[in-house]
Amino acid sequence: MCNQHGQETLSASAGKALIPWMMLMPFLLAFVLFFVLPALQTLQLSFTDSGLTETHGYVGLANYVELLQDPDFWYAMLHTGYFSLLTVVPLTALGLVMAMLINRLSYFASTVQAIFFIPNILPIAVMAMISSWMLHPTFGVVNLVAGSQIAWFNDPDFAMQMVALATIWWTVGFNVLLFLAALKNIPQDLYEAAGLDGATRWGTFRYITWRQLRPVTLMVFGLQLVASLKIFGQTYLLTGGGPFDSTKVVLHYMYETGFVNQNAGYASAIAVTFVVIILLILLLQSLFSHFINRRS
Repeated sequence: MCNQHGQETLSASAGKALIPWMMLMPFLLAFVLFFVLPALQTLQLSFTDSGLTETHGYVGLANYVELLQDPDFWYAMLHTGYFSLLTVVPLTALGLVMAMLINRLSYFASTVQAIFFIPNILPIAVMAMISSWMLHPTFGVVNLVAGSQIAWFNDPDFAMQMVALATIWWTVGFNVLLFLAALKNIPQDLYEAAGLDGATRWGTFRYITWRQLRPVTLMVFGLQLVASLKIFGQTYLLTGGGPFDSTKVVLHYMYETGFVNQNAGYASAIAVTFVVIILLILLLQSLFSHFINRRS
């Protein structure tokens, strides 16, 4: 009798353990089919001199050796890093500041929040059209206000900065939402206790708000870092990589190599190398976040 009861309990436990795996199975299958297998095929292609529509023989590490000596790839890496420098910190800081200001509003907070978030739901093509119109050399609002006729997206001194500015306007609303959600979760008891102790506004922000928001800030910083390193659509639509390749980023260079020059093997080597570089950067960012959290 005891053995039968034990077997029934064991079967029930095994059934409960299988339920999560059965619910995850569709996602796991899709992940393997649409991510793992294509990634492995890209890795395989990187060791060949295959074209876009034909497969050639293996060339070993020749593509990677050529890539390390390719100045165009490293210029594209430099442009990608410059764009990340122009966007990651400003997007994180602006999201935090705007969320704190909206959080202090007594009226129309939801309306203001929606206004800042609306650009984020626009398709990238619409964003590119609006940005091109705003910065048009003859009819653009920016030039009308400044009294100038600068072709912002065609000037190598301004093109990348303008792409970064358009990206900040387009995506900052998402960070505002993340920071607002974190601000709403800070217990009000902490602020009341600080007020009774006579804490200043700066002290309240430093020892309560900032400490409570630090994990979210590190998460937003990491998300922005990945998004900025993966930039392609903005430069492709707004500048086409120009002028004089001053805004050509890594993914744009990979796209041209694979789909325009039809060199799939070399383009795959660019993709694999770029993924490794991103993973190394994320590892450093994760170690930095772990260090900050341990110190706090």
